[in-house]
Amino acid sequence: MIEISALNKAFGLNRVLQGVDLTVVTGTSTVIIGGSGTGKSVLLKCILGLVAPDSGTILLDGQDVAKAERDAFLAKFGMLFQGAALFDSMTVWQNVAFRLLRGSLKRPAGEAKEIAVEKLRRVGLTPDVAEKFPAELSGGMQKRVGLARAIAADPQIIFFDEPTTGLDPIMAGVINDLIREIVTEMGATAMTITHDMSSVRAIADRVAMLHGGVIRWEGPVEQMDGADDPYLRQFITGSAEGPIEAVR
Repeated sequence: MIEISALNKAFGLNRVLQGVDLTVVTGTSTVIIGGSGTGKSVLLKCILGLVAPDSGTILLDGQDVAKAERDAFLAKFGMLFQGAALFDSMTVWQNVAFRLLRGSLKRPAGEAKEIAVEKLRRVGLTPDVAEKFPAELSGGMQKRVGLARAIAADPQIIFFDEPTTGLDPIMAGVINDLIREIVTEMGATAMTITHDMSSVRAIADRVAMLHGGVIRWEGPVEQMDGADDPYLRQFITGSAEGPIEAVR
């Protein structure tokens, strides 16, 4: 579904991506791990076309991202943002149906609301939540609303940006289970950024570690703990000792 080759991106003298190669297979869940500031978000933005790479290619289903027609291209994606990123002035159902109320995916308001309520039900929220505003919800409920919005238009690809950040361990487990269930149910291709190793083990089919502007290690999640790459070992064990320098 996604094929990235020799991708480079710098901001001034800061070379963030330095030859990233990565293949994301259709219908699988790939999790990108790595320390803060290693370029994980930049990589996602390059795939979405929000940031133009300096060189290299990104193919989506065989099509060059740089040459894609924007509306049709973006219609293939859903996104769960870090912190949910809901619109405070809109009701919950309007947030969920945001894409369905405008642009190329526009539906009549009544139909859009019905879809929103059904997606809310899918993430474990009752219909009465639809008329509430985000400020009336807990952090876990807001994250579920964000997940409902991400799947509202039945996207082919879903990006998850730190899906469990700010949640207690129980709610993080609930969100991980929902992500896994929904991705499997929809047959979608998923790509996730996270620092949470419990999330990695819960939702990943494959794991890729980004460090130093390149993919240091990539493979099936079940091989991650036994891998001998020192960078990967240090990251997943959280050790202060190793090739990754801790900022003091």
